[in-house]
Amino acid sequence: MFTGIIQLTGTVREIIPREGDIQMIFATSADYLDHTQLGDSIAVNGCCLTVVTLQDGTFAADVSRETLNVTTLQHWHAGHRINLEKALRAGDALGVYRQDDARSVRMRFEVPRQLGRYIAKKGSVAVDGVSLTVNQAGDENNHSWFEVNLVPHTLAVTILSEYQSGTQVNIEIDIIARYIERAQQSPISELP
Repeated sequence: MFTGIIQLTGTVREIIPREGDIQMIFATSADYLDHTQLGDSIAVNGCCLTVVTLQDGTFAADVSRETLNVTTLQHWHAGHRINLEKALRAGDALGVYRQDDARSVRMRFEVPRQLGRYIAKKGSVAVDGVSLTVNQAGDENNHSWFEVNLVPHTLAVTILSEYQSGTQVNIEIDIIARYIERAQQSPISELP
């Protein structure tokens, strides 16, 4: 399970083709990987990846074709900066528009309409793994959009400060919206 609170940033060190999919090697602080074991999950820009090797401040993860098809990982290259969050352990606590807003930055993200219907004002959304509150949401032409306000701390400890118009991102909607839609699709008579 992930909280959407970014713990550290890192970079893509290397991308290795592997029989139709790829393996990515990520570099970060060696201290950050203390207590990390093979098989652990790390969210990389919000994409849950499994650690397959660990070595001197780097870890590798295999990336399937499905993950490449539905995320921005397909566009990454060596040197690409990333947000990182390790999974909680028991007992642990699409296009972009950017505008300065005092010490914060307001960003607007465009998403396909089929995803936009799950995003609501004052709801939660994760952008490249960073959990954010939606300030505004709406629809225009053939797409939906939502706006968030990034405070100085978020800008300082994530890679969101680097985003410019046209940056592609991974979006994860609130899980409750998915459950509500699923419940509405099942007639009451079919429920136990």
